[in-house]
Amino acid sequence: MTDKFQYETLVDEALRGVVRRVLTHAAEHGLPGTHHFYISFRTTEPGVEMPDYLRAKYADEMTIVLQHQYWGLEVTEQTFEVTVSFNKRNERLKVPFAALSAFVDPSVRFGLQFEKRGGGGAQSLPAPDKRPALVGPAAGAPGDGKPTAEPAPPPEASPDADADKPAEEKESGAKVVTLDAFRKKP
Repeated sequence: MTDKFQYETLVDEALRGVVRRVLTHAAEHGLPGTHHFYISFRTTEPGVEMPDYLRAKYADEMTIVLQHQYWGLEVTEQTFEVTVSFNKRNERLKVPFAALSAFVDPSVRFGLQFEKRGGGGAQSLPAPDKRPALVGPAAGAPGDGKPTAEPAPPPEASPDADADKPAEEKESGAKVVTLDAFRKKP
């Protein structure tokens, strides 16, 4: 039996819609309280617009922080555009929501993780292990709280992290990754 409703695609679109609504609110009203966002995206996706020197430096993925040093956030149905500071140099980025790989608001421990969509974007059904996943807890995030546009470092693997899990659970398909590995250590 085939999945005529394409639930994974519907969930993917809905979760990207959450990011769209949050960014739209931030564009119209600013960031309330201590809210700030870590947004990771694939730089190779069609429609991503960024300066060539940044594309060369971040050939696969980039994480930007929307907290203090961002300007001109504009959101459409398919993309968002924002100016961020890279080494005291303001640069305009245009990112399709289809290029997102992660969205985190560490102030409220909320995060979403997205896998690359297959072929035709919303029209094609991602494999069951390629659907977006809630990331939790998203308590820590890359960096030390200062605004940055550097990519997030890869998580540090803990040798004992899977020690008490049965062998069959250790190698199961999709993985939900917590961002505690990115947290600044005291």
